[in-house]
Formats: sequence, C-alpha cells, structure tokens
Amino acid sequence: MKSQIKALQTKPDSNTQSWFTIEEIDSATYSIAEYGQWMKLHSYLFIGAERSVLFDTGLGIDNIQSVVHSLTASPITVITTHAHWDHIGNHDLFSDIWIHPAEQDWLTDGYDKETEEIQDFLLARPFTTSPPPEFKIEKYRPPRCQATALVRDGDQIELGDRRLTLYHTPGHSPGHLCAHEPERGYLVTGDLLYQGTLLAGLEHSEPLTYLASLERIRALKNVTQFLPGHGRLDIDQALLDEAVSGFESLKRRGLLEKGTGVHPFKRLLIRL
Repeated sequence: MKSQIKALQTKPDSNTQSWFTIEEIDSATYSIAEYGQWMKLHSYLFIGAERSVLFDTGLGIDNIQSVVHSLTASPITVITTHAHWDHIGNHDLFSDIWIHPAEQDWLTDGYDKETEEIQDFLLARPFTTSPPPEFKIEKYRPPRCQATALVRDGDQIELGDRRLTLYHTPGHSPGHLCAHEPERGYLVTGDLLYQGTLLAGLEHSEPLTYLASLERIRALKNVTQFLPGHGRLDIDQALLDEAVSGFESLKRRGLLEKGTGVHPFKRLLIRL
C-alpha cells in the first residue's frame, strides 16, 4: 500500500512562493519540506488528539513554527531524529524538545565554530526557491537550545489516539532515532535512509553500527511508508534492501571503513 501524498499550498494568500512545501501523507500526518535548498529537508508533523509531534525543525531559513500552527492548535513536542545542524534550525522556537542523551550536548554547545563552513555549505548550489526576504546568509547560525526530555530505545510516545515507538539507530550519528507507527505503517528514518548519498564517514559516524541499524529497521513489521530526512518521499522497501546489501558488500570487501571514499549503487551512494 502506498499513501496518496498531496502537495498543499502553504501560504494561499501570498503572491510569492512559500519556502515550505506541505505534503499531506494523511489527514493528520504531514511532511513540511524545504525543496528550495539542495539538501531537500523534510520535517514531519504527526497530529494527535491530545498533542502533536514534530520530527525535526529543518534548516531555520524560514519559520516552521508558523506552518505547524496553521495545521494544528495542539501542544507540540519536537523529537530530534539527530542533532546535526540542518535538522535543528528552528528548535529554539519550541518549548518542548526531546532528544537521545548521546546528542544532548550538541544542542547546548551549538555550531558557532562551524558557522562559516555551514554558510558555505548552504550555498554550495543555488536555491531553487527564493528564501524569505529577512533571511541573510551572513547572519545564519544554527541555534543553541536546551532539551526538555531525554528519550531512549523503545520509548513510546502517546498522542491520545496514536502511539509511536522510538528506536535508537546510531551509525550516521551516535544518538540517531527512527520512529515507527505500526498502525498506519509509517517509519520516520531521518538520515539513516533516504535516496541520495548516505553519510557513514562523518566524524561521529560508525559504519558497522550504521549497517546494524539498517538491519534493525528492516526487521520491523508493518512498514508501508518510509519518511526520510531528505529527498524524495516515494522511497520503498527496495531502497532499504539496497542500502543493506550495499553496506554488506562493502563489509565483505573490507571497505566498510571511514576514508574508503564514495561507493555508488543503483539508487544511492555510500560515503565513508
């Protein structure tokens, strides 16, 4: 079964194109995407009867909070799939932020030392959608903030009429989380799985652990819709199988180590 994903107008009264693209996965689940920047970020809003969860807050180029409030009036909990700067750009706009303890300090320490490098990375390719007029690249800095709760492997999140289970899936980063809603078949994969270049060679990455996390999510039952942190929304089980196969192939050849380069496969690349 595949969801019929609908693109929605984010600012119907505006004469200019919105920075965000809202895509309806179902009537209570949305992707809030930033397709205008080359990394094509996704944040995900899961709306419940008692509260809602926002997975990640995007780049911080525009105000994601206003988009979230246009979709629901319920209290918002931000769950951080991981604390890399491109996923926490609007964290400081929210009062309830959850994260795995392995990356708690990343939120408080911030990215001040990497500011110029991040600014250059943002502009490595031209924007395809104009950012809001108040966005100035020279002033861009990922925010510092405090987590309000720490979450661990197996924790369940109750939304009133929905229940999500969090899984600790390190490899890309030490505190990476995926979230599964078996009743609707959704799996939020963050940066563990998407169609593009999977990054397993970063400073805090662990390639063998990455493979173990991919194998773990592949063993989950009742997954019919993958919700990735970047790129296309129409990824499927075949892409997960390809990722596992690719990592296993590199392991067999003694190449599943940092520094061995970029390895191309059919629909993705693995950078070590």
